[in-house]
Amino acid sequence: MSNDIPLDLPEGAGSGAAESETVLELERVSKRYGDLPAVSDLSLSVSRGEFFTLLGPSGCGKTTTLRLLAGLERPDEGTVRIGGETVAGGSRFRSPEARDVGLVFQDFALFPHLTVAENIAFGLQDLPKAERSERVEEMLTLTGMEGYGPRSVEGLSGGERQRVALARSLAPRPDVVLLDEPFSNLDVRLRVEMREEVRRILKVLRVTVVSVTHDQEEALSMSDRVGVMHDGRLAQVGRPEAVFESPDSRFVASFLGQANFVPGEVDAEAVRTPLGTFDRGQLRDPPDDGAEISVLARPDDLIARSADIPETNGQVTERQYTGPIFIYRVELDDGTVVGCQHNHAEDFDVGERVRVDLDAQHPLAWYPD
Repeated sequence: MSNDIPLDLPEGAGSGAAESETVLELERVSKRYGDLPAVSDLSLSVSRGEFFTLLGPSGCGKTTTLRLLAGLERPDEGTVRIGGETVAGGSRFRSPEARDVGLVFQDFALFPHLTVAENIAFGLQDLPKAERSERVEEMLTLTGMEGYGPRSVEGLSGGERQRVALARSLAPRPDVVLLDEPFSNLDVRLRVEMREEVRRILKVLRVTVVSVTHDQEEALSMSDRVGVMHDGRLAQVGRPEAVFESPDSRFVASFLGQANFVPGEVDAEAVRTPLGTFDRGQLRDPPDDGAEISVLARPDDLIARSADIPETNGQVTERQYTGPIFIYRVELDDGTVVGCQHNHAEDFDVGERVRVDLDAQHPLAWYPD
């Protein structure tokens, strides 16, 4: 199978840069199941050509939000608009098939009794036969599945099934594609390969995408913007690097990657912590003098070193080897436990005394303690 995307794409394909036109909009949407709120007063807009990911733990409301966009659920309050048209709100409700959206499910939801081509053509019954066949071939080429049309989907690999599911969702040329944890059933290596390929295809077609996942790496690497959900609400929305580097809350900080929260006390010039003292100006929007805070330090912001016993400030309690790096857990002398990321060549033993220092060259986020 080829990973190359053909250049003779449908009209409108091209640059993946998001445009300013709003394509999807939720305005103060709420959904309950019995007495249990799944989504609460949620407002969100997604621009044309944008790849937007809803990220959060299980039960946070991200899948319910996707189902509300797809028309698989009806909101209890609020309005859903697609392409400027109200598709849910008040007495108005358009069914899933009446919305210009494609949906790729977690389990791909292919029809086992149909061939690859028949699966892709499933939503094209209104097209003349010749045009339908042409569209299927176009989708097979786009997804690197040339020659697979007559095959049964039963014998396909996980990656091949995902390509067929994507081709089926793109065949009707929707303005919007919704991805429901589309990579969760793939092994780690294939997951990385497929998410790069899927993003490339969707960006070339300039399709507006909303994806849901609990995989932080997937969300950060694929998205133009991410929305972190917590208890049915959006905790923060922004570009991946902005949300990761400047999380608005301890929840967002701890959910996105590994987070150390180091206690500190602020005075007019410095911040005193168990890791030593550093300049107050290194804090992002420094608090008032005398504030007691928790400083966010990622594992790559900290460095452990061998030192003479009087100079040490902690003891290694755990070590995790991942191949390229070690993650060391160090209990500092005040009881704070931090993680430090090191090159695989730097090797400390569990129980070894070390000196941990802050080694960050960027503004540090902080939270009231």
